[in-house]
Amino acid sequence: MADQSDEDLTRKSQFTRRSVLLGCAQAAGFGLIGWRLYDLQVANARRYAPMAEDNRLNVQVLTPKRGRILDAFGRVLADNEELFRVTITPALAKDVGAVLQRVGQIVPLTNDRISRIVARTRKQNRNLPTTIASDLSFEQVAKLNLYAPSLPGVKTDFAWRRRYRDGAALSHVVGFVGSVERFGIDDDAVIRIPDIRIGKSGAEQGFDAALRGTAGTQKSEVDARGRVVRNIETVDPIAGKDVRLALDGELQRRVVERMQRDGLASVVVLDIATGEIPIMASVPGFDPAQIASGISEADWTKLSASDDKPLLNRAVAGLYTPGSTFLIVTALAALDAGVVSLDERVTCNGRYEYGGQIYRCSNPKGHGNVNLQDAISASCEVFFCEMSARLGIKRIAAAARAMGLGATNNIGLADEKAGIVPDRDWKRGNLNAGWLGGETLLTGIGRGYLQVTPLQLAVVAARMASGRAVAPVLRLPEDPASRQADAFSGLPFRAEAFEPVRRGMTAAVNDAKGSATAARLGNALVAGKTGVSEIGARSTDNADRSKRNHALFVGYEPVDAPRYAIATVIEHASDSTAAAVLARDALSLIIARDDHDRNKSGADGRAFPRDGRTQEAG
Repeated sequence: MADQSDEDLTRKSQFTRRSVLLGCAQAAGFGLIGWRLYDLQVANARRYAPMAEDNRLNVQVLTPKRGRILDAFGRVLADNEELFRVTITPALAKDVGAVLQRVGQIVPLTNDRISRIVARTRKQNRNLPTTIASDLSFEQVAKLNLYAPSLPGVKTDFAWRRRYRDGAALSHVVGFVGSVERFGIDDDAVIRIPDIRIGKSGAEQGFDAALRGTAGTQKSEVDARGRVVRNIETVDPIAGKDVRLALDGELQRRVVERMQRDGLASVVVLDIATGEIPIMASVPGFDPAQIASGISEADWTKLSASDDKPLLNRAVAGLYTPGSTFLIVTALAALDAGVVSLDERVTCNGRYEYGGQIYRCSNPKGHGNVNLQDAISASCEVFFCEMSARLGIKRIAAAARAMGLGATNNIGLADEKAGIVPDRDWKRGNLNAGWLGGETLLTGIGRGYLQVTPLQLAVVAARMASGRAVAPVLRLPEDPASRQADAFSGLPFRAEAFEPVRRGMTAAVNDAKGSATAARLGNALVAGKTGVSEIGARSTDNADRSKRNHALFVGYEPVDAPRYAIATVIEHASDSTAAAVLARDALSLIIARDDHDRNKSGADGRAFPRDGRTQEAG
């Protein structure tokens, strides 16, 4: 009995200790919970309340509608089309991959596509939506909405896709949009919107700040599955501004169609009175819509690695030695400096000796005794070697810069090149070498280190025709009333120095022995100058095309009241005649347009007075 009693006491003692320990543990647990509740609800209420609020609120960034790009007369060159898309917000989808697999039963998604979306969601803010797919059908949207309860974080909405109306014809100037690759410190909030497209080239890039608009926001209360319970606040996005270019879209399409026979070419036309650019064409071009919609890596590599360089805007980024087109600059400098008189003649026997070197003329038999006008008309390089020797590189370079060479024109295209106007300082700074006397002669006849763009050549022609510092204009002001004609300042040359050069250019096109007669028009008097940009072998029809020299032409029309300046370049042409023919055809198209407008409205037919009524986006 005693043993039995001892065992009972032992059991009771153990039970009591267990009860006490369990009670203590429960008390400690309840105490911890109580303390945590106190911490959440009282002590740190101000800290945790906003976090709780954030967990039940969803803030969606609303994408602004991108502004349109219009031509000078309101024709739409680039606008937007609305489409259905489906997005996923990672913070509302516990398992993004699993949700995407379910979405893939409605919208076709490859495993690779799903993996890329998952990877993207891990790199960005989990509260921001990521696009799963765009351009959905109505049926797909309906199914996604029907199965929404099983697709947490998934939402269908509208999006904007960039639409380009003219394909390759205006591709370089209009440009294209693409995704944001990296963020800067002071970036606009718009470009932080997932899947936003910003300007990557052309006017899309140059005027992106105006086109992109301002983002909006929509704050909603959501349930545990991420479904919207109610909308709390909406701040509407502000659409981007329309950008109107000086281009005539229809005219450029016709010019580009004409250029197809020339292969690699560019044409730039300036309105001399305003500086506006009705034509800036470069071929070959590309399809901006293909790039903007998400070009494959293989297609992009093929496009960017092409020998024809379709992505290159030759009008502003193509660099060429100007050849004999530069003779008009040397002639102007010589007349302004007084190193030549109008009646002075230089004997050309086909070669010029200087510093022990022989410089050969374009005519190996020589041009005989020529004055300045004859030398421009016949493209006599011997005459201009003599003028260059008299001038020196300092005065030649100064004249070139005053005529618009050696600097960008800041028209809004990021790929515009400044070219090169060489002199002693340039060579010392870039080649760490001294200047040679023969390099002065080469520069004076448009060779050597000298490099120019077609846009710059058009500026030279406009300044020569007007005697004013014509500056090119690509984007028109928002207020049409602020557009001004003939508002350019004068140039740093004596006024009487221009006219002899103009007569030489007129003779080059219209005299029987002129070097640019292929640019002659029957209904307008054209002044101009051809040139050859040498890259190797002399131009011959049977030479490998890639080794042929480039053909150039600069000019203006009409001679008596200059309205348009033009520059054309054809790469690897058989001779400079091809560039003159292209200029003739482009000027014919613009004159025909003006004649049509004049007959229709009674106005003078120029781009300047048109009302520019805007098309509605279709």
